[in-house]
Amino acid sequence: MFMHFSIFMIISKKKGFKFDQKKYDFLFHNIEYNLRESGFGDVTVNKKMKEFNKVLYDILLKIDLSKTDNKTFKINPALIKNYFNVFNEAESTKLAQFIDYFLKFYDFCFELPLDNMIEESINFKL
Repeated sequence: MFMHFSIFMIISKKKGFKFDQKKYDFLFHNIEYNLRESGFGDVTVNKKMKEFNKVLYDILLKIDLSKTDNKTFKINPALIKNYFNVFNEAESTKLAQFIDYFLKFYDFCFELPLDNMIEESINFKL
């Protein structure tokens, strides 16, 4: 979820727009609500929300290796391996397929207007 959300935020920046704070707030309010519905207490929810925020910003800052070029997007494989342990032991074809998915998702979303990028990304298919 954070990988997809980071791509939305990167596209907004590359198109020269500030990402809508309401969408960011909505994501984290839903996560917090689900944690509370799962039975976690206030202290645990606050701790997890802080961890999730750090994960999102870590992904956001490290996912795109082509920071100087506004038209290209290159996934950082080390970041993928950091958050998805399955790729540390799996063959490189699965990692390549995973990266290819996000590159195609980026291309798909980049072509969409910003005001409906999140809503229309539901229609993304390989």
